[in-house]
Amino acid sequence: MTMKSKDATPPAAAVNSGSSSGSKDPLHGLTLEMVITRLEALFGWEELGRRIKIKCFTDDPSVSSSLKFLRRTPWARQKVEALYIRSQRPARKS
Repeated sequence: MTMKSKDATPPAAAVNSGSSSGSKDPLHGLTLEMVITRLEALFGWEELGRRIKIKCFTDDPSVSSSLKFLRRTPWARQKVEALYIRSQRPARKS
């Protein structure tokens, strides 16, 4: 028998709390699927393929094929995550 604390935060609440959780990781609480879906909505597959030259973005692209490739290829996943982080920064005023 396990005892639960009354003050314990449910896992879903912890994931959905966003920046109020105190994490400095901009990818905290995001799945790879969410990152790919948001980048595709923002840039489209064609632009993603131009920005990051990987086949899963240029040849018959889909979220499913991208997930399979990026989960097995750390260097490509790092590039995708870096692009996502850059795309979330507020635009600088000149």
